[in-house]
Amino acid sequence: MKAFVTGVNGFTGSHLAKALRDRGDEVVGFVRPTSNLSRLKNCDLELVRGDICDRSLLKTAMQGVDVVFHIAAYVELGLVDEAAMTRTNVEGTRSVLEAAKAVGVQKVIYCSTIGVFGDTGGKVVDETFQRTQTEFSSAYDRTKLEAQKLADEFAKNGLPVISVMPSGIFGADDPHFGPVLSNFLQGKLKVWAGGKRMTGIVHVDDLVVAMLLAAEKAESGEHFIISAGDLSTREMFEILGRESGMQPPQEIPETVVRFVAGNLDILGRLLSWNPPLSNERVHYVYDRCVRVDSTKARQKLGWNPRSVETTLTEIARQLLSANAEF
Repeated sequence: MKAFVTGVNGFTGSHLAKALRDRGDEVVGFVRPTSNLSRLKNCDLELVRGDICDRSLLKTAMQGVDVVFHIAAYVELGLVDEAAMTRTNVEGTRSVLEAAKAVGVQKVIYCSTIGVFGDTGGKVVDETFQRTQTEFSSAYDRTKLEAQKLADEFAKNGLPVISVMPSGIFGADDPHFGPVLSNFLQGKLKVWAGGKRMTGIVHVDDLVVAMLLAAEKAESGEHFIISAGDLSTREMFEILGRESGMQPPQEIPETVVRFVAGNLDILGRLLSWNPPLSNERVHYVYDRCVRVDSTKARQKLGWNPRSVETTLTEIARQLLSANAEF
């Protein structure tokens, strides 16, 4: 099989590219001209550098491709460049889908997110759930929902698109939450906010397996929630602590967190700076809860991920081993 992977240099994209190469597939990876390619070290693939909205370049790069994996996305919360996020997540998705349709690609696997369901209020939902949240929690929330609607529209109009909807993607090399886990395991994380927050988890390599299974078995227009399960942030730290001997960090009072976030939000807007804590991030911690059921992927695709506890334990051991080397 010849695969085309957008965002191939990123966390998920690089794991997918390596899995494809390990099984003997040919890989064409699409990256921005300025992308950091360190994750692709020792991965034999063809790279195409360009703008995700360049339809002409995309069509040329997709010639002879069997499956397109569209993973590239602008993922960030807080004070973001909403226009740039819209361009990447919405218009970039439109360009990829149009190019795939133009060259007659056999299948497109679109990496969406469980966030498109909106706040479920703690209710566990499956792929049949219809979003009830009318407003948007963030620019990311809005743009990923718009991109999902595009994927569904193209599927209805003849392009074989399958959407995989992962929960929180974890791995030892996760650029988002990985540093937090590493600091905790080293005893550097003493306080935390939102210990009761429920977080869905899937190991990045299990997500890759799900995408490969979807490319093989899924039908056009189908959606697949990809999550090994969920747990509270405090429970997550308790599992990690079993490997390191660390106690979960102390909980900061919600009132304090909201006060600090509000002030940092104001400062960030004045300085054009995205602070590590902002009103939008606090909203995700305390006010929004998305819980999902991945039974469909398990039954229809034969997807069998490692458990949440196994995922966290493996990552903890990897990070502890890496830290011991320094």
